[in-house]
Amino acid sequence: CAVCRNSYQSVCILRDMKTHMPVLEIRFLECRDQGYNVRLQGIKIMSFWEWDLILNSDMFQPARLVRYPLLEGVNPDVLYRRAVLIQRFVQLLESILCYLIPLSEDSIGTFNALRNMKPFLLLSKQSEALIAHCLQSSESSAPHTLPKLYINRLLAREHRANPARDPSCRNAVFTQLYEGLRSSKNNQPLDYRWPLTHTQWWECDFITEGIIDNGGGFRDSLSDVSEELCPSSGDVPVPLPFFVRTSNQVCDTRDMYIPNPSCKDFPKYEWIGQLMGAALRSKEFLILSLPALVWKQLAGEEISWSKDFATVDSELVKRLEVLERVDKKDFEFMFGKELTYTTMLSDQRMVELIPNGSNIAVRYEDRKEFIRLVQKARLEESKEQIEAIRAGLLCVVPQPVLDLLTWQQMEKRICGDPEITVAELRKFIKFDDFSSDDTRIQYFWEALNNFTSEDLSRFLKFVTGRSRLPVQINVYPESSDALDLMPQACTCSCTFFLPNYSSAKVCEDLLRYAVYNCMSIDTDKNSWDE
Repeated sequence: CAVCRNSYQSVCILRDMKTHMPVLEIRFLECRDQGYNVRLQGIKIMSFWEWDLILNSDMFQPARLVRYPLLEGVNPDVLYRRAVLIQRFVQLLESILCYLIPLSEDSIGTFNALRNMKPFLLLSKQSEALIAHCLQSSESSAPHTLPKLYINRLLAREHRANPARDPSCRNAVFTQLYEGLRSSKNNQPLDYRWPLTHTQWWECDFITEGIIDNGGGFRDSLSDVSEELCPSSGDVPVPLPFFVRTSNQVCDTRDMYIPNPSCKDFPKYEWIGQLMGAALRSKEFLILSLPALVWKQLAGEEISWSKDFATVDSELVKRLEVLERVDKKDFEFMFGKELTYTTMLSDQRMVELIPNGSNIAVRYEDRKEFIRLVQKARLEESKEQIEAIRAGLLCVVPQPVLDLLTWQQMEKRICGDPEITVAELRKFIKFDDFSSDDTRIQYFWEALNNFTSEDLSRFLKFVTGRSRLPVQINVYPESSDALDLMPQACTCSCTFFLPNYSSAKVCEDLLRYAVYNCMSIDTDKNSWDE
């Protein structure tokens, strides 16, 4: 069937056709505008596969692929045919996926032999449904009462400023939470497999800070733990011993972190894994800046030296590539007898690759064996720590869920989206009780447009206690009519109160000051009431 239009429209005329017909009949069932200009502009026959898969060859023309430079020069027809083939394969995969990945608790390792199919699961709607089903079926009932923890963030900040004064880290928020939860549960760990509706895992009473914790304090404690484990700034000391900085600097000079090869406190690594699992099951985030090398191992994916260790120490990867290709003359000139069977780990410890390796020079003929030993030592330097984190993760998240998630999906579910843009933030901000032409809204957006991604992350934490999207924010007018007041927020309800400002610049300056300098919670109650 077809309908006349004054403008061009694609009409499906072949669908589920199984019998070849020598004549194609087109009927006009309705002629609008008195039938003027009723004519066929052209006939394009689309197969039902195109219709079902929402694919057509126009999608793969060079002008549509400017975001994908690796595809430059590839024949568009080849790309289209590959896309159709992949989509058809995914449809077949979806029809049998539930049989490949049993959802029972004893299915550990079931999907290992099929791990090469993980990339295809990104296109599968069925995998998301299986993940949701598996998480829901493994839920435990929410506790009737929340553990109440007393946290002294003043002491935690003092420790963060100079961690060397207390190697036991007893004043860190991480340690206060860990010990407080053990005491509240008689040394029994929390379950963390709660329903998605159970949004708060414990209640925080921040000593010397006035707060009635209805969620904001709890989220603040998670943010504090994230910041202690993997500080977002590269020029501050790391206050806890569980992660060390990698050699690479990425994302606005912020460091990436890797589990500390020297730290053997495996129960706490398991607790970190449990917190990661709880974040994966919920809407909360535990923001850990870990490289792909770590996430892949947590997700059960294979790792490679050239691709994955480059996310930890790209310079070492390049140096070993040069060493492998160098000729004997250049080898003697560059290294002589100075190259020994040793390597430096991420915790800055020098280790021997063979017995007495520090006293044995590497010969040119043995350089490939030396390279193999270095690669093995570095790839496995945090193996025990990662295994402990994964053990904790599997206490909370069933194995089939990890089988179905790629490492990128796992990172996003646990940590949220690391980059925040104003365009993305707009989707999660709702203005209440403002007129459509209120200048406060205009100044507010003008101010945020000048914020960096780090500034926006700080704003998000100021309002919600979280550092990453998604999270819904409600903006209300400040009740006072006074100009140029400091902005206020209620993290428990994710509410921001927007004052009147004399200009967008004043709004920007005061907002930026607030998100960097006004992070204590002190308005819910009198801190001396208790």
